[in-house]
Amino acid sequence: MSYKLLCIGLLLASAGALAAQPAKDWQSVFAVDKETLGVKGANPYFNLTPGYTLAYRHGKDRDTLTVLNETKRIDGVETRVVEDRELRNGQTVELTRDYFAIDSVTNDVYYFGEDVDVYKNGKVVRHEGAWLSGVNGAKFGMMMPGAPKPGQRFYQEHAPGVAMDRFEILSVSEKVITPAGTFEKCVHVVESSAIEKGLRDHKWYAPGVGQVKDAEMVLVRYGAK
Repeated sequence: MSYKLLCIGLLLASAGALAAQPAKDWQSVFAVDKETLGVKGANPYFNLTPGYTLAYRHGKDRDTLTVLNETKRIDGVETRVVEDRELRNGQTVELTRDYFAIDSVTNDVYYFGEDVDVYKNGKVVRHEGAWLSGVNGAKFGMMMPGAPKPGQRFYQEHAPGVAMDRFEILSVSEKVITPAGTFEKCVHVVESSAIEKGLRDHKWYAPGVGQVKDAEMVLVRYGAK
């Protein structure tokens, strides 16, 4: 074999090896039709039905997610409002209004931003982390695929300099035991950030329920109000 042919063969082999490797990048661009995004649809791991509530605790800390009967139009899309209230020693420390839309075709849930109130001694002191898709270069991200698969990696938030959270799906078959019950076939994800170095937050989502564990915070109650 000539030297030229040998080099060509090595290059082709190298290219083939690279093509066979799994993608390492975090997906940040989503080719979705905004006409199919809105508040209609059903994701088994992320319930957006108005009135649905998930309550968590860890020690004296409490966190409650409530799907409100409210919508907000963001970046040309009608989104569902979810209130996230965090309490420490019985006092509200953060109140967030998160905005989600679901693709009625795929049941993928996308995150369109958040309004944040951070409290101190009962008063709002700042709005750190707030962002909205379509404002100041921010764009919506993936919150939960309709059919999650291990190895998928997505940006949840893409607001440069403000919020760049992302997640990787580690498993779709885990068992989680909480005060609210024992849940099978849970999706296990690990969250990190492109701007907060060292951040690694593990979360688990159960089919038909939603998030059942967030790091040390465990589900104690769920369902319609």
